[in-house]
Amino acid sequence: MSGIDTVGAILVTMAVVAAVETVVPLRARGRWSRAHLAPNLALTFITFATNLVFNGALVTLLAALESPRFGLLHRIALPPVAAVAVVLLVLDFSFYVAHVAMHRIPGFWRFHRVHHSDPMVDVTTTIRQHPGEGVIRYAFMAAFALVLGPSPAAFAVYRVASALNGLLEHANVRVPLGLDRALSLVTTWPTMHKLHHSRRASETNTNYGNLFSLFDRLFSTFTPPGDGTRIVYGLDGFDDPAVQTTAGLLALPFRGADRIRPSPSALRFDDVAP
Repeated sequence: MSGIDTVGAILVTMAVVAAVETVVPLRARGRWSRAHLAPNLALTFITFATNLVFNGALVTLLAALESPRFGLLHRIALPPVAAVAVVLLVLDFSFYVAHVAMHRIPGFWRFHRVHHSDPMVDVTTTIRQHPGEGVIRYAFMAAFALVLGPSPAAFAVYRVASALNGLLEHANVRVPLGLDRALSLVTTWPTMHKLHHSRRASETNTNYGNLFSLFDRLFSTFTPPGDGTRIVYGLDGFDDPAVQTTAGLLALPFRGADRIRPSPSALRFDDVAP
């Protein structure tokens, strides 16, 4: 599947998930649902463009390293399915490490807070990402990939799985709590990830995983899912509509947090009435 095909598949999946959100929403759509749509989609398409470049560069490098058999997987004889499973686990661990770093390193957090500042989480939040965050993520992923030595095909499987699961875990969809808790024994699912978007630091700094919940459990950063309707999304001090625009979000990493205050007319999360 080419990069353009992958983008098309993601857009189709986004549309399907958005339709499901209207049928079984976790929360009713309100003013923030409408206000965040344009900047979220703008950042999504910017991320598509930058990721096509990053993906192309990394896949080209991985293909070039196949002939000299560079990387651990070229030293170990594994069946194809097992090799793909290893790639999924290792690259998902790279995502976990990068994600934790973006929360704990102030310079990285400046970029990642663009994603976390969304006061309403739905499928459009998934790829609401600053280009600088893409650089950070791919730097970590490239470091792990070069040591591991996955085939371009196995790498593509991970990237597609990662993107599609990201759409599901951000979806504003009501999932039975028992099912969510059962699925989160192994993977990340909507309510589990919604806690990561809470304004409470004790919840935000948990549930970092992308495909698997294994690493959160292993490193004691797992918070079990609860009532998703009680979570207050976003970041305090970032609700000003002037900040929540495409230009404002692109400038956000270069502005000090102390210089950003909610204006009296800022849209509030509580304003979710249709």
